[in-house]
Amino acid sequence: MDLTSPEFKNNEFIPKKFTCEGEDINPALIIKGVPAGTECLALIVDDPDAPIGTWVHWVVFNIPLTEGIKENSVPGKLGMTNSGKKDFHGPCPPSGTHRYFFKIYALDEMLNLDEGIRKGELEKAMKGHVLGEAQLIGLYKRGA
Repeated sequence: MDLTSPEFKNNEFIPKKFTCEGEDINPALIIKGVPAGTECLALIVDDPDAPIGTWVHWVVFNIPLTEGIKENSVPGKLGMTNSGKKDFHGPCPPSGTHRYFFKIYALDEMLNLDEGIRKGELEKAMKGHVLGEAQLIGLYKRGA
């Protein structure tokens, strides 16, 4: 599988529009090479460079098969972020440049989970059901 964005390249800076200093909306994503047998997709966006440990910015699951996720969209059921909301929470590092991992998973079945679940619950439910995965890393530094 391959995950890209028309907004930024892997290991390059995410435009301000998609951060807390801009519109705080999700960027468009392009998904290619989804394996045969995939029933749905799941997406986790997190920042392992946060001072308190990995900060979860977006959890989405049971995304119907698609070749892309549109900008400012709700592509599936939403899980909870560390900011206490279910919507996309854009990059907003307190200091320095942080890495934001956009991770897409192809799953062999829809997940029987309620909205508002946490990242760990999604990861546990996905075990044994991942047919493929890909990631895209974006960078961001406030005020840059």
